[in-house]
Amino acid sequence: MLETYKKLLVAVDGSTQSEKAFKEAVEIAKRNESTVYLVWIINDVELTTSAYAFSKLLQDEKAFVEDFMAKKADEVKAAGINDVHVVIDVGSPKRKIAVDIPKEFDINLIIMGSTGKGAISQALIGSTTAFVVNHAVCNVMVVK
Repeated sequence: MLETYKKLLVAVDGSTQSEKAFKEAVEIAKRNESTVYLVWIINDVELTTSAYAFSKLLQDEKAFVEDFMAKKADEVKAAGINDVHVVIDVGSPKRKIAVDIPKEFDINLIIMGSTGKGAISQALIGSTTAFVVNHAVCNVMVVK
């Protein structure tokens, strides 16, 4: 490995693969004394296809994600990494993970699982991971 990664973006969505990516990121962060950005993008397209009111679904999803991410941040800190940031946003996970957030925080490594929770949307519009690999503004590590 030629580069020392100091700012890691870890894409989290609650899936088994993202949990593996999370664990890998913690180990990389420990070795490199990195800052960790835990990122969960709430896909607004998936919420708008529901019969329930968008605002209620979004409110419920945000509450779940905030609780989940607080626990993940605590896990990172328990591993000895004190510089951890939680980023929760709404929009297109592809664009935000590949371009927007890495540019905003000067990320130099994105770590994500090979697949996520959105199996239906993946079949319809393509894999978030594939998009990130092809469009990211920095290096990407895909964890299987």
